[in-house]
Amino acid sequence: MRKKSRSRKQVIAERICAVAFALVLWQVVAMLLNETLLMATPIRVVKELCTLIFEAVFWGAIWFSFKRIVLGFFIALSVGALLAVCAARFHILETLLWPFISIIKATPVASFIILCLVWLNSKNLSVFISFLMVVPIIYTNVLQGILSTDTKLLEMAYVFKMSWGKQFVYIYLPQLKSYLISACSVSLGIAWKSGVAAEVIGVPGGSIGERLYQAKLYLNSPELFAWTAVIIVVSVIFEKLILQLLKRLYKRLEAL
Repeated sequence: MRKKSRSRKQVIAERICAVAFALVLWQVVAMLLNETLLMATPIRVVKELCTLIFEAVFWGAIWFSFKRIVLGFFIALSVGALLAVCAARFHILETLLWPFISIIKATPVASFIILCLVWLNSKNLSVFISFLMVVPIIYTNVLQGILSTDTKLLEMAYVFKMSWGKQFVYIYLPQLKSYLISACSVSLGIAWKSGVAAEVIGVPGGSIGERLYQAKLYLNSPELFAWTAVIIVVSVIFEKLILQLLKRLYKRLEAL
């Protein structure tokens, strides 16, 4: 039976072992295929990555994509949360937004990218696509969090005539903690996936998507894997930073 509690060191050790196992498996599969064109070995990818990091275009591409995808995410976070608050207050707005949210959830991201290429410049496409894919997640989670607020707390606030601002800080924000953290955790990965996908299709100059497209065009498997690794690392680091920031904000709130 699995133990209920594990120390932080045990968790880290387990994850390191899991990563090591994945790398060994990758190496074995690549050696069995024995074809760099199909799958580069981890060692070959690391060598390619070491070559790329000394190129100015490498950091330029990361910055180009990072600032646009992050901008799209933060706009979606603000708009999604605002729409959720308004929808919780006015049921008619929730009803009116339902078909749009449902359509965005159900439509493949590739379809939106191709459609948006008609209206938007390819350089700003990743901003809009990241925004579009994240909004439904933030909206749905925040709305659910607001609607599931304990009615007894709201009745108490009404009896003691608490201002809306105090209700928001002391009742709604604590209630939204798990919903908001969960929404951000899921949507950050989706923002990066959809944003880079938009760049691969739109091929804006100087982006990560352009480098991925060129690697595929020239059948450069090591570079393709290297850029994929970069996307994963940047995405994970950004996710950790945002989640830590949210947790610290909530700690300060709880200390009030």
